Amino acid sequence: MVVTSLKLQDLIEEIRGAKTQAQEREVIQKECAHIRASFRNGDPVHRHRQLAKLLYVHMLGYPAHFGQMECLKLIASSRFTDKRVGYLGAMLLLDERHDAHLLITNSIKNDLSQGIQPVQGLALCTLSTIGSAEMCRDLVPEVEKLLLQPSPYVRKKAILTAVHMIRKVPELSSVFLPPCAKLLHERHHGILLGTITLITELCERSPAALRHFRKVVPQLVQILRTLVTTGYSTEHSISGVSDPFLQVQILRLLRILGRNHEESSETMNDLLAQVATNTDTSRNAGNAVLFETVLTIMDIRSAAGLRVLAVNILGRFLLNSDRNIRYVALTSLLRLVQSDHSAVQRHRPTVVECLQETDASLSRRALELSLALVNSSNVRAMIQELQAFLESCPPDLRADCASGILLAAERFAPTKRWHIDTILHVLTTAGTHVRDDAVANLTQLIGGAQELHAYSVRRLYNVLAEDISQQPLVQVAAWCIGEYGDLLLAGNCEEIEPLQVDEEEVLALLEKVLQSHMSLPATRGYALTALMKLSTRLCGDNNRIRQVVSIYGSCLDVELQQRAVEYDTLFRKYDHMRAAILEKMPLVERDGPQADEEAKESKEAAQLSEAAPVPTEPQASQLLDLLDLLDAASGDVQHPPPLDPAPGGALVHLLDLPCAPPPPAPIPDLKVFEREGVQLNLSFIRPPENPALLLITVTATNFSEGDVTHFICQAAVPKSLQLQLQAPSGNTVPARGGLPITQLFRILNPNKAPLRLKLRLTYNHFHQSVQEIFEVNNLPVESWQ
Repeated sequence: MVVTSLKLQDLIEEIRGAKTQAQEREVIQKECAHIRASFRNGDPVHRHRQLAKLLYVHMLGYPAHFGQMECLKLIASSRFTDKRVGYLGAMLLLDERHDAHLLITNSIKNDLSQGIQPVQGLALCTLSTIGSAEMCRDLVPEVEKLLLQPSPYVRKKAILTAVHMIRKVPELSSVFLPPCAKLLHERHHGILLGTITLITELCERSPAALRHFRKVVPQLVQILRTLVTTGYSTEHSISGVSDPFLQVQILRLLRILGRNHEESSETMNDLLAQVATNTDTSRNAGNAVLFETVLTIMDIRSAAGLRVLAVNILGRFLLNSDRNIRYVALTSLLRLVQSDHSAVQRHRPTVVECLQETDASLSRRALELSLALVNSSNVRAMIQELQAFLESCPPDLRADCASGILLAAERFAPTKRWHIDTILHVLTTAGTHVRDDAVANLTQLIGGAQELHAYSVRRLYNVLAEDISQQPLVQVAAWCIGEYGDLLLAGNCEEIEPLQVDEEEVLALLEKVLQSHMSLPATRGYALTALMKLSTRLCGDNNRIRQVVSIYGSCLDVELQQRAVEYDTLFRKYDHMRAAILEKMPLVERDGPQADEEAKESKEAAQLSEAAPVPTEPQASQLLDLLDLLDAASGDVQHPPPLDPAPGGALVHLLDLPCAPPPPAPIPDLKVFEREGVQLNLSFIRPPENPALLLITVTATNFSEGDVTHFICQAAVPKSLQLQLQAPSGNTVPARGGLPITQLFRILNPNKAPLRLKLRLTYNHFHQSVQEIFEVNNLPVESWQ
């Protein structure tokens, strides 16, 4: 007995009535079997009903690929009911990955040529959804004709199909330039919106189209002015704003047309001021139009007063009760702070208030903007606000806040004492969240301020006596007590309350640090060295210090044990040299030259000339294993021609006189990487005494607003070369042009083979992990010839 197939409504009810997943699968499998049988029998009357049920099954996530060919049959049918379901099935079941979608090209072409508007609409919708590049090229004449059809229904869909074609095949841009100029005269808002979208797509993908449509800027300005000045219309107004969708789209197009173009920007200045002052901001539709206006003002060459007006609008957004609007305002102000710093500064109190937002994304944006607003004139007030925020901010913001305060204090500190106090406050409040170089920076700052040695050591001693849990703070305090312990005991600091400290209290405090379970091995090393230095600064007996040092001679930590053994040997065998060895550390200039491995290899540093940077972008074909990339020698490497003999060489040989070889020519530097302010530069030196050796210094710099952490640079060379990577100078590149990271590559190239490098960079930037792999093929010829 043949079981009749279910109707679509009955199938939906039965599927919804299934109590378990197994029952649902059973119903669907049974109905799919009926649908397959119907397709095999070739029932033309009920084919569209069977396909409709199959599409519902497909929407539930079950396989329905066996209905693809039925879609083609329904599309080729002459009945509208069949075409409607067929085109819907094609949009759901077919895409560019299936060759079957090419089979409907002829059917779509025939339907577009017919005068039946519903059928033309179905064909255009399908073409704009699944149309591949080949289909777009074949059907562009039909779509171009439909752009000027009298029916708004067909024209609207033809315009959206043209947008899809431009995205798929940008070279078709020239076909749609003439129709767009005519469509701008339309009064139908739907057609105007589609036309503006099409023009925007053309301008973004074709420089010729951009130049062409700059001529219609006055017409676009007039359309937008009409929208702004038009009264309430029930057909187009939303929350009292006349067609905000069309206004936003026109503003986006004006932003593209006015970018880097003085004449176009001048034409739209008055209109932008009118939109910015007359738009109602009580509803979200008005805020959307106003925000697009601000973005347009900031992106074109607008007048200075107009830019101030835009910043003031964003300032009003900060007072809005909607968190999304406040977030948008903070993000936009952060983009503008570099170009319009003084205008953004006027809203500094409001930005600081946003630090107390409970929303984590808002408080993070407010923190980034607050740090960007710090300058030499407001550094005291801003740092005070940021320090108050640091005490109560969420744990995930503490590291960013602490790092930002330290960088701002280093850049804009009015006095050294204020700088020291600021760093101490940060270390006391969030010592475990500071950057790795905070300890070194503070010790260097204190060492360079001779007049503040007594003040610093007294303050650090008081802080250490209260809390030894903040490890960076304990390390700085131990270093300072070891260096300036005599000033601590003298008690001659007039800037703070007098405090009498005896030797036993100082030694007991350092022993407490050594014995604390919270102390890291590095912190114990600082404390042990401080005790050793105090042996030359204290007037009493050193037996207690010697006992502590000898105890740590059997410590499980190898570094601490070695240090203790060396100090104990200094006491026993070289006591006469102890005072000289443990003298105060000399001041190290922060901006002075850094010792590196290159100085050991070459006594004579070549003067490096600047070369034009040639950034190397990673390509998909190069994303291979780092070590296997350069195994095979490249066959298309061009070898340089042999050098001609010097003009004076024959004369020297003729006279048989000794002649010193000329100094090697300097090798130009090379920039090989740049992304979001992070740059990687290579400098080269070939020691004259060993020409086969090439020394490459890799310098990583960071000019962005966020620190680069966990920076690792790895390299590979062809097998005919030998590569040795030296340890880098660090793994953190501070923001805003801070101290760069340097790393030395030693490459031995005895055969003078053409040099190629494969580099892999991994680091964290703006809380995102970044990995870049690229090949450097444009190394200077002087580096390997």
